[in-house]
Amino acid sequence: MPHISIRHWPRTFTDAEREDLVTELTRTVTRAFGVDEGSVSIAVESVEPSRWTDEVHTPEIAGRAHLLWKEPHYSAPIPAEDPR
Repeated sequence: MPHISIRHWPRTFTDAEREDLVTELTRTVTRAFGVDEGSVSIAVESVEPSRWTDEVHTPEIAGRAHLLWKEPHYSAPIPAEDPR
């Protein structure tokens, strides 16, 4: 029960960044859903920028827009590479 699934462009996380993300997400979800932290699971998957539109934006964002609580604010076409 609550399960968080994050898909993102590839980047390297330090152990501290990873731990901080897990801690903060878990804290927020347990408070919002009124559950123990042991019931929260988190999956993180990187997706190459060249595959983002086909694998994430079209099916999960545009195709399931009715489920979004927060919409992205990037414009189409989505950049093929991370500008960093």
